[in-house]
Amino acid sequence: MGTVLSSAAQVLIAIIPIVGIVMGSIVVFFGLLWRYRQNVKMIEKGIAPVRFDLRSFALLAGLVTLGVGFVLTIFLFFTDSGSYGLLGGLIPLAVGLSLLAYYMLRRNDGG
Repeated sequence: MGTVLSSAAQVLIAIIPIVGIVMGSIVVFFGLLWRYRQNVKMIEKGIAPVRFDLRSFALLAGLVTLGVGFVLTIFLFFTDSGSYGLLGGLIPLAVGLSLLAYYMLRRNDGG
């Protein structure tokens, strides 16, 4: 039977994802800012900035997301046995497959 959590525990459980999203957003913001400033400095010195390799990123992100999604799907299938919680594994699995499909299409396209 389900255990009733105290209100303090419920608040902590609700705040953890919010804090993770905020911290991740801050890291992404400062990473983009650092990259922008790096490109500006390189242009000032007459050096051509290195372009972002989207194909390699799609391959790496696709493999990582596919692996995580596959493991989560198998785990949640055996623990939740088909409830909506299974989407926690199917969504990253679908994203990983989509990124790998993009990589394959771009590789065959020659771009």
